[in-house]
Amino acid sequence: MPETSRQQNNISPANAELHRRDLDELSDEELVTAHLSGRTGAFQKLFDRYKDRLVHFITRKTGDSDRAQDLVQEAFIRVTRHLHRFDTSKKFSTWVYTIARNLSKNELRNRSRSPLVLFQKLTSNWDDDHRPLQFEDLSMQPDDLYRKRFLQRLVEDTVEELPEHHRLVFRLRELEGKSYEEISEITGVNLGTVKSRLHRARNSFAQRIEHLLN
Repeated sequence: MPETSRQQNNISPANAELHRRDLDELSDEELVTAHLSGRTGAFQKLFDRYKDRLVHFITRKTGDSDRAQDLVQEAFIRVTRHLHRFDTSKKFSTWVYTIARNLSKNELRNRSRSPLVLFQKLTSNWDDDHRPLQFEDLSMQPDDLYRKRFLQRLVEDTVEELPEHHRLVFRLRELEGKSYEEISEITGVNLGTVKSRLHRARNSFAQRIEHLLN
């Protein structure tokens, strides 16, 4: 690059070398310096290097690959905002992974406040040995108890919308914790029918309540 052009772009002699070399040859920290000194494509190269790795990292943390894509974008927005303060004697990878980890923690914290997530936790053990849905826990903070009590009312209202033969088996199993054998005796139908009705009741219940929790 001619000296006059270099001066116009405020590129120091040291940084001029970063502008001559191929981007693939530059370290992460050199790409940061190159970007800050105005080299086109340097930041995109950083993004390309870390995008897939960060998506995988956040997906493992949050269990949501679609949301991970959004959080990687947010991570690099934060990188852009603070890149001028980045100490290039440190590792860029450590910094960007720290940002990604913090975003993942925030995502999980926000999710934990969602009634839908509370419901998913409550119903995550729909199997032969599960306990009935629990809505009270004395170890919970007041705001958690409030959300669970809200959820309890929502569950009870939704159960009332089920057809009567589904409502009965759902209530006996999910809210009262009765065994299949007890339900069979109470309802006067065989075990196969109990399980079939309960399966349909759970599906119907989930479909009815999901849109109320989003």
